[in-house]
Amino acid sequence: MNLGIYLPIAGNSVNIFLLLGLGGAVGFLSGLFGVGGGFILTPLLIMIGIPPTIAAASDSNQIVAASASGTFAHARGGTVDFKMGIFLLIGGMVGGTCGVKLVQFLRAMGEANFVITITYIVMLAGIGSYMFYDSLSSMRGERSADSKEEKISERPSLYARFAGALPWKMEFERSKITLSALMPLFFGVLVGVLAAIMGVGGGFIMVPVMVYLLRMPMHVVVGTSLFQILFTCMNVTVMQAWMNHTVDFVLALILLIGSVIGAQIGAGVSRKLKADQLKILMSIIVLAVMVKMLAGLLITPAILVSLKGGH
Repeated sequence: MNLGIYLPIAGNSVNIFLLLGLGGAVGFLSGLFGVGGGFILTPLLIMIGIPPTIAAASDSNQIVAASASGTFAHARGGTVDFKMGIFLLIGGMVGGTCGVKLVQFLRAMGEANFVITITYIVMLAGIGSYMFYDSLSSMRGERSADSKEEKISERPSLYARFAGALPWKMEFERSKITLSALMPLFFGVLVGVLAAIMGVGGGFIMVPVMVYLLRMPMHVVVGTSLFQILFTCMNVTVMQAWMNHTVDFVLALILLIGSVIGAQIGAGVSRKLKADQLKILMSIIVLAVMVKMLAGLLITPAILVSLKGGH
């Protein structure tokens, strides 16, 4: 019995249950951590033979469904800061549009696949390492909540002085913080660009940004991240399909069927875990994917060289 389904844009056949399973697993992570899941799904699709540009663009499409499902679940629990999410969203739309144009330029230069892979490895390594160190230290009790607050208030960092000097101060009631509206706008642009280049909702970057730079509470971060991911990826998907013709809708449809179900389950589990447990689990997954991609980048050329040498 042939369970393979032909993907017209990707140009190959893949087992339908494998795709459904991948979508379900990534949807679960989406609801659990407040990420679109693209930082895991895109490299997994590349590993099963989907071209990187097709994997990145098609993944953005299925993230729309996963994040919509997760946002709905978190909104019911009152853990979405819609005010913050709107500012992040505006920036994300601008950044996503610029990112799609950058991908178009890279494809014309013939460097798109290489840039996507390298960008993944660098971002995953940096973010995963920092989150793992921070959450592990906190779980071991090396830094109490009080000492964290003292360090934050005593640290006369350039970032703290810069953030405090910015105009357009605004109170975000749901997150219980006051900061300049320019900050979420800027980070939204940054994440939007990465969403287009890497085929991700940007959650694995946005979650650490919200926690460590915007100082939002973790339980609000997850739902708010999914809210902005939903609309950022809608914009990226339309732009990729229109300008680059790299969205395989058959692939995206199969993935999103699994991801919608997985996101509901993940959101339920998220509300039962502590903030540090969520952060350390996410960091382990991020680092594991990074190691796998780095190994693929380093090992494959060596194999190709040996094959050519054999001929």
